[in-house]
Amino acid sequence: MNKMRGELILLLASMLWGTCFVFQKMCMDYIGPYTLGAFRFLLGALALIPIMVLFTNMEHKKHPKTTEIDGGFLDKRLYIGGILCGTALFAAASLQQIGLQYTTAGKAGFLTSLEIVLVAAIMIFISRKVQINTLLGVLLAVIGMYLLCMTEGFYLEIGDTYELVGVVFWAMQILVIDKYAKKVDVIKLSFVQFMTTGILSCIFMVLFENPQLSDIKNGIIPILYTAIIEVAVAYTLQIIGQKYTSPVIAAVILGLESVFSVISGAVMLGESMSFREIIGCVCMLVAIVIAQIPDRNVVLEN
Repeated sequence: MNKMRGELILLLASMLWGTCFVFQKMCMDYIGPYTLGAFRFLLGALALIPIMVLFTNMEHKKHPKTTEIDGGFLDKRLYIGGILCGTALFAAASLQQIGLQYTTAGKAGFLTSLEIVLVAAIMIFISRKVQINTLLGVLLAVIGMYLLCMTEGFYLEIGDTYELVGVVFWAMQILVIDKYAKKVDVIKLSFVQFMTTGILSCIFMVLFENPQLSDIKNGIIPILYTAIIEVAVAYTLQIIGQKYTSPVIAAVILGLESVFSVISGAVMLGESMSFREIIGCVCMLVAIVIAQIPDRNVVLEN
């Protein structure tokens, strides 16, 4: 039951990310990638404060003898995990935003989805085993992402390089969350992650960008939308969902972000979906189903 709940939570996170992509692109019309990161992640952290207070009060009512040191802000694992997650997220999100200035959204989506392959490869290396259904799910997911995103041919440009490097950090973020989400309070972990990402973005914003107050005011609606929906809600759901499922399955489910992006474009903006894109969506959905099938045989086990 917990496994299914975690996967449904991750599915909701991918849905929200898919609908947020257009707002993320809109932000780039007003401010730079580091300024966007500073605002959306710090605002996202602030939005989590009332949620943390609410959950803390609920826990104290259920367990009145439990002190703050039990899974609270005095747990050093919270800061180790949160800072590692936040640093990886800062690098991944910044590289993605920079790359989007030089490449198409479709190519960026496909290249980012390669985190599925990288996470699977790392888990094989760590555990020395892999399930056949997981491999098939990963393969189908990559094929689906290619059909869905690569509608203009495949050729690498400077923006694609940023996206490819970012894949490493997206994979790192997923793996770090997998390590710490089961050990500390997930809401607090999310808060420390956002604060770390926001502070690092602020430093780079001061060093490399010159944001104007007028530009920030003009882009306030998409900035607030990405801060609340994409960061505070979706990234927190990612951490909660990963508490109950494996990192490989999580990566495959989160890869549905592009599927929901195409669907939301068709529903909200009246954009048409080609036959190729429909097949890509079907491949991604089938990949999720295959990856969930219990596997009796394990291969590549030492």
